[in-house]
Order: sequence, then C-alpha cells, then structure tokens
Amino acid sequence: MAPTSTVVTPITTMTDTAALQSARLLQLCSANLPVGGFSFSQGLEQAVERGWIDSAEALHDWLRVFLQTSVSHTDLPLLGAQYDAVSSGCSKTFEEQDAWVAATRESAEILLAEQAMGKALKRLLNNLSDKPTGVAAQWLGNVHADCFISQFALAAHLFGLPRNTTLSGYVWTLLDAQVAAGTKLIPLGQTDGQNLLFRLAGQIQTCLTTSASIALNESGQSQLNEIGQSLPSMAMASAWHQQQYSRLFRS
Repeated sequence: MAPTSTVVTPITTMTDTAALQSARLLQLCSANLPVGGFSFSQGLEQAVERGWIDSAEALHDWLRVFLQTSVSHTDLPLLGAQYDAVSSGCSKTFEEQDAWVAATRESAEILLAEQAMGKALKRLLNNLSDKPTGVAAQWLGNVHADCFISQFALAAHLFGLPRNTTLSGYVWTLLDAQVAAGTKLIPLGQTDGQNLLFRLAGQIQTCLTTSASIALNESGQSQLNEIGQSLPSMAMASAWHQQQYSRLFRS
C-alpha cells in the first residue's frame, strides 16, 4: 500500500499579518522595551510614602481614577490624534500636538518621564536593523517630537498596528508599569499584582469609548481644546517626590 501523504494548508496572508501585528504589539508594550518606563513612578512613590496607598485595594482605586480621568480624557485622545496625524501625513499637526502632550504633564517630573521615554523610543526606532518604510519612517529623523505618546503613535505605524490596538496597548503599558511600581513600593506580592492587572484591564474598553467621544467632533476632527483632565493629588505627589529623602524611582 502506498504511503498516504499529509496535505499542509498554507497559512493565509491575513493570518501572517495578524500574527506579526500581535508580536509587534507585545514588543512595543513589553517591559523589556528600553525606554525607561519602569524608572518613573508618576507620583506613586510619594503617595505610598504619605500613606495614601497602603494596600492592593488602595492601589486599584488610585489607578482606576487615573484611567477614568487622566488617561481617558487626555492621553488616549492625544494618542489617537497623533496616530491620525501620521495617517494623514501632516507633520506640522504632529509637531503641534506634541506640544499639547507636553503641556498636559502636570509636574516637572511627569514631563521629564514623558520626554525621556519619548526620546529613548525615538532612538530605538531610529536604530532598528530592519529598516521600515513609509511616512512614519520618513518622519523619524525629520519631525521634532519628543513626547512618548507621539513616538508611540509613530511606532504603531512602523509596526503596522491598527488604531484601537495601539490605544489599548498604550493603556496596558501604563498599567503594567504602575502595578509593577506598586508591588515594589507598598509592597505587594506578585499574585496581588497579577490580580490587579486582571481587574484593571477590564477598564480598557471603557477608556477607549470615553476617549473616542472626547477626541472627535461631528466632522471627525480632533478637538484638542476639549482634551485635558487635572489630577491634583498625582501632580502634588509627583512634585513632592522630587524632594523625597530616599527614592527608588527617578525624579
């Protein structure tokens, strides 16, 4: 009897693309991405020092408010606007909106984190061995934008990530860094940290829905004058952190 042969069905191009996008998203949101995200606590270290946050539940409440106000009303609309600016090829708008990002950082320390991480991501993108092509690639060395949000939008285009995927990945990146900081500072166990991530990840879609309603008008154009939400406690904690006697995180 002749041996039977196994017919191997080739993977479709769409599946290949989806797999690569997933890999690129994981790479962009990875804790191993050398941008220094885990060097900053965004005021969390001072909040723990003052006793505002002393448990997993307190950290959950702190981050939930952070997502519902600052991230939903500021970071995500601005990231979406920067993503759209790259899509439309408007470098002037991209540079102007980068200044808006910087203006929404409420302390010198938070601005330092935004721009230090942005510059680090820019260096990384410029040094990729597998050189990308397209508008985003042309902007890497020619468009002035130092904020992390702006460079995250550029990276998303270079990696071929869809808009909503980019936004949700950004929220996850923030959560992962903050929960990791909380496990060191409070301190919490690793299981506590993972449980927090599971709970807070359920807020991501709500953040995306809120940001979409803020960022667009009836014509589909970004309304930057409607973007912004102040978090006084986080801003004050970040400012006080600069004078904290002993610090684990950069200031």
